[in-house]
Amino acid sequence: MPTSSDPIKLYIVYYTTWLHVHELALAIQRGAQKVPGLEVKLFQIAETLPDAALEKMYAPAKPDVPILQPNDIAEADGFLFGIPTRYGNMPTQVKAFWDATGSLWQKGALVGKMAGTFFSTSSQHGGQETTAFTLLTTLVHHGMIYVPLGYSTPLLLDNDMPNGGSAYGAGTLSNPDGSRAVSAHEKSIGEFQGESFAKTLKAYADGRRGVSSSIASTAPPVASSTNDGTNAAASGAPVPSAENPTAPATTPGDATTRSSGYRLYGCGQRCQ
Repeated sequence: MPTSSDPIKLYIVYYTTWLHVHELALAIQRGAQKVPGLEVKLFQIAETLPDAALEKMYAPAKPDVPILQPNDIAEADGFLFGIPTRYGNMPTQVKAFWDATGSLWQKGALVGKMAGTFFSTSSQHGGQETTAFTLLTTLVHHGMIYVPLGYSTPLLLDNDMPNGGSAYGAGTLSNPDGSRAVSAHEKSIGEFQGESFAKTLKAYADGRRGVSSSIASTAPPVASSTNDGTNAAASGAPVPSAENPTAPATTPGDATTRSSGYRLYGCGQRCQ
């Protein structure tokens, strides 16, 4: 568990082809950086299409943003995931990223971490909500806490102009041919979401770290009875531990068994 002096890490992780999600991610980053005490970083999800296919699509060059490896995602305290829709679903690149997080699932490495979403679709009602649902299932299986934008800003209720945002997060409309740029209004919503999410994450992470530190500093030493009924900690007898080969086997309810529950019970990758 990080200490109270460590920065709270917020990763803005996204996949982009036509840079619409990238532009929205930059706006979200600006908003999140308004909150002190956070380390905010941008990451891309790796491309799975071959270069030849991207050339035929006339796709622009990828932005100069580092690619996040799936196992490195556990280093952050919270995430905002940028997802362009594909027939109302997350695209295969995003699905491939999450499919590679099985080892994190087995360890429960993402349990209790916060996550939000933002989007790009080609049209209004083009799949913003359903795309959120496709990621939400994965977040739930990892035990993560989903933090929607909600209607927390009047910017979402302004119907005088096209707007790709929703209660699930900021968004942009690209047009079917990708010709529409992210509007200033949509960027404002993204900036608001970044700041709002960062404040929520900071309050939660500060509280979580404070409680953990308090428990660690006040917890009494663990005592264990020896065979003659005396207290091992008081008598100086060795306390059973993982390093002690004569230690009794752990019971089904102890911390060791509980922490390995992700390995012992559930699907993981073994039911496929």
